[in-house]
Amino acid sequence: MSNTSNDKLFDFKFYEWEKRFKDKPFLRQPFGDSWEEYSWGEVGQMARKLATGLKSLGLRENAHIGLISKNCREWIIADLAIVMAGYISVPFFPTLNAKEINTLLTFGDVDLLFAGKVEDWEEQKEGVPEGMPIISFPHYKGYSKITEGHQWFDFIDKYEPLQTPHQHKLSDTWTIIFTSGTTGNPKGVVLDYLANSKTAVLTLESNPLKVDFDGENDFFSYLPLNHIAERIVVEYAVFRFGGTISFAESLDTFAQNLQDTQPTVFFAVPRIWTKFQTGILAKIPQEKLNKLLKIPILSTLLKRKFKKALGLGRARAIVSGAAPMLESQRTWFRKIGIGITNGYGMTENCAITTQLDARISNKPGSVGIPQPEVNIKTDPESGEILMQGPFMMKGYYKQPELTNEVIKNGWLHTGDQGYIDDDGFLFITGRVKDMFKTSKGKYIEPLLLEAYFADIVELEQICVAGLGLPQPILLGVASEVGKAKGNDALEAMLANRLDEVNAQLSGYKKIATIIVTKDEWTVDNGLTTPTLKIKRNQVDKKYQTNFQDWYASDQKVIFEA
Repeated sequence: MSNTSNDKLFDFKFYEWEKRFKDKPFLRQPFGDSWEEYSWGEVGQMARKLATGLKSLGLRENAHIGLISKNCREWIIADLAIVMAGYISVPFFPTLNAKEINTLLTFGDVDLLFAGKVEDWEEQKEGVPEGMPIISFPHYKGYSKITEGHQWFDFIDKYEPLQTPHQHKLSDTWTIIFTSGTTGNPKGVVLDYLANSKTAVLTLESNPLKVDFDGENDFFSYLPLNHIAERIVVEYAVFRFGGTISFAESLDTFAQNLQDTQPTVFFAVPRIWTKFQTGILAKIPQEKLNKLLKIPILSTLLKRKFKKALGLGRARAIVSGAAPMLESQRTWFRKIGIGITNGYGMTENCAITTQLDARISNKPGSVGIPQPEVNIKTDPESGEILMQGPFMMKGYYKQPELTNEVIKNGWLHTGDQGYIDDDGFLFITGRVKDMFKTSKGKYIEPLLLEAYFADIVELEQICVAGLGLPQPILLGVASEVGKAKGNDALEAMLANRLDEVNAQLSGYKKIATIIVTKDEWTVDNGLTTPTLKIKRNQVDKKYQTNFQDWYASDQKVIFEA
């Protein structure tokens, strides 16, 4: 285990804001065109009543409490109650199927499950072990109605608020987060309150989120709350520094909800930035945009309009993370007046390793410098990035052998490959496990090759593949901009780019062909994680029966039938 025992108490700032901001808005939930608000005082009272209710159920000491729901106000209240009652949160992605739920509830020794805003409870509930207590959130229109277990308000209203919440030691386990599993079965990352507590150092020392220490902060929560980045960057940032959290009602209302909120802090994964970019270019083609941005007064007005239209008109900090963001994208957004701070981390270290300030443009491709109290180095043989710091996990739940493979001599082996330049900036070149060998015996690093095609706005998602082929191939999903071009124009443009790229590459790295797939890669079809990272192994699995035929074709660009 990486963290030494520490018996100091965890300083939970929520209790200070609960008193100070008793009547100020805290959680904002949209319902159509209207928003319902819970104040800090109301949230505190509900969480305290819920905590009393949890303690009345006779659960074991340090009970594991599961949470399965899309982001909503009840998620935050349930999480607060778990902390107050002295239990351990075990949150899950809301898209899990019954088999996955059963595996994780059983392996994670979960004692009780909060179930809420999910889309397929009828199937999912088959995975809940018989007899497991359930507390269901209120019903949200368009989502499953959960009739099992204790109903939210009925349960809460039975109990008095807990006056003396549990005080956690820094050495106590805070949460067990099961990773989204891009490369295999999810692993239960055990994080303690020391790791959680130490994440405050970032804001106190460098303040990448540009938070206001007097609580004037507005956050927008839509990325899965069970993901470590959303927990730290949104949930615990608000607990620590005050403000409001507004939620998205659904995928369809996301853009409108974000516009209505205009948060001071906005955190997104690269796929969201791609959606924003292609949305703008679908209305204003790049050539026209370039001309407009050269006209000084018009450029200023246009940049202001873009920010407000996207919902970023008041944003003090705009952050990307959870997956690699390509420099071409950061540069494009910088040109329209949106500077993006890029962060690098993982569940195993509370999403904290390095960050690249939005203002830095002379380090293309870098993920920045180590964050406060972080040390990094690379393995001289494999190029694997190693990290050390107080944010590291205690280990993987019930998997000591795997823990010892990942944490060696106090260093976390990230699984990412890269290098550190002379100025201390980190560059990621790929995943150790993503490398594959061609039939010529040559190793291919997909991320490096994908960088050559990353600025093609006509493709929304790309993935270099071709295990066992003589040469790699590129799979891509057409964006709205690409579809609008039509197949003939898209084919000509991609063929031209393929020739340009291959002219720069060593023989064994040259891309044999580009395949435009007919299906988008989504969470639903299992080709991306819930945070929209591409599952390379699943993409390979889906398309590999066509690899040989595609490779043998003499076409530079193929549209999947």
